[in-house]
Amino acid sequence: MSGKELRLRRLFPGPRSTLFAVPLDHSLSVGPIAGLARLGPTAKALQEGGARCLIVHKGAVREVQHEILPSTLLGVHLSASTSLAPDSGRKRIAGTVQEAVRLGADLVSVQVNFGDPAEGEMLEDLGHTAEACEALGMPLLCMSYVKQKGKELDASAIAHACRAVADLGADIAKTNFPSVEGFRQVVDSTPVPVLVGGGPRMDREEDLLKLVRESMTAGARGICIGRNLFQAHDVSATARRVAQLLSGGGNPTLPPKEAK
Repeated sequence: MSGKELRLRRLFPGPRSTLFAVPLDHSLSVGPIAGLARLGPTAKALQEGGARCLIVHKGAVREVQHEILPSTLLGVHLSASTSLAPDSGRKRIAGTVQEAVRLGADLVSVQVNFGDPAEGEMLEDLGHTAEACEALGMPLLCMSYVKQKGKELDASAIAHACRAVADLGADIAKTNFPSVEGFRQVVDSTPVPVLVGGGPRMDREEDLLKLVRESMTAGARGICIGRNLFQAHDVSATARRVAQLLSGGGNPTLPPKEAK
């Protein structure tokens, strides 16, 4: 068994296990928004709620390393761009797999924005990163987003994007959720586990829980949701309800102010 296979077993211990991942990389792309001004307390609250994997940029590891529990998996995100740039959709590789290994990562992630003018360069970066991950036994997650106007939630386009990153060596794909039937199409045509992202900020927690519930119904192997968790009113409580759904523990009870 290879090192990558061992690490993938930690991510997915069984054939039906799910991954509860939370990306905390937004402070690089859009700034120190609510929930990310101080990563340490946010990381602690998420883990208290049951999050199993936290994904940060390499420099942010120093903010969370003392909060990471022995059972928590660490992801290092290598892609970078900021909303201050005129080409913010063009993600560039700003770290190496070797750095992630030194930092103690259990996986690395990159992002490809399909439909962006720089899509080809991002695919090339993905291919080179996959090669380095294979050499060092590191699982590779690709955040695969369709940015072509009008097709952001098109199931066929999302399926194409996820299959493309798998064909280039990604071990896990993360993408948007089009619908239950649409996501089943994505899962059926993608030969690696697919995680669901959270998309735009939701006003109601019940909408987040509905997304998680429908994702599991449609065959997702977990979630990789950021701002809808780290910007929740009560981060730990919301994460706990999400974890309950992911574990097959039935429908969690919403707090009184959100219950229907």
